[in-house]
Amino acid sequence: MSIASKQVDKKANKAPEKIKVSGVILVDKPKGMTSQQVVSKVKYLFKSPIHDSKKAGHTGTLDPMATGLLPICLGEATKFSHYQLDADKSYQATILLGSQTDTGDADGQVVAQSAIPAFDDASLESIAQQFLGAQQQIPPMYSALKKDGKKLYEYARAGIEIDRPPRDITIKAIELHAIDDIQIRLTVTCTKGTYVRVLAEDIAKTLGTLGHLTALRRTQVG
Repeated sequence: MSIASKQVDKKANKAPEKIKVSGVILVDKPKGMTSQQVVSKVKYLFKSPIHDSKKAGHTGTLDPMATGLLPICLGEATKFSHYQLDADKSYQATILLGSQTDTGDADGQVVAQSAIPAFDDASLESIAQQFLGAQQQIPPMYSALKKDGKKLYEYARAGIEIDRPPRDITIKAIELHAIDDIQIRLTVTCTKGTYVRVLAEDIAKTLGTLGHLTALRRTQVG
């Protein structure tokens, strides 16, 4: 066999170059999954002998309890994922009044309780107006923000409280409606970095009680 024929044989046996999967997948994230688990699932579903789906990422974390829109960028689309990370986002949420949890949502343990004053849509509309516009918000301890290379929720689980500087946010639209005597429906459009859990707690405090989220759904990104 000649050298030329050996080279031909090597080329024939060489695995074909994989096709890079590029684009944006709009996922309706189910309750109970982390955002990173959704990314891993999407990568797995696109995995094949001829496709390369290794490069992937989401455009803004949703808590495991939360559902709704989670764009997943694949391949070349990851190059502009920061535009969606920086984009405004809209949410619908349910606030249960009368109790506060350590996480700010139904996944946490109740740490305090309070009586619930009477309220109606008119009083809720007045409260909503107080939260419109630019403001500062202190991130919760149960978050993925890092301090000295360690996530805040890791400190929180160890019972350690860390000072968190307030962050500039803007609430661009907000509506509050009574569901019943103990629950409020919150609809909000806000800038990046806004924690709806903290917003819900602040709304409850303004109403004169405590509260936490029992449902959270992202409805829009950018």
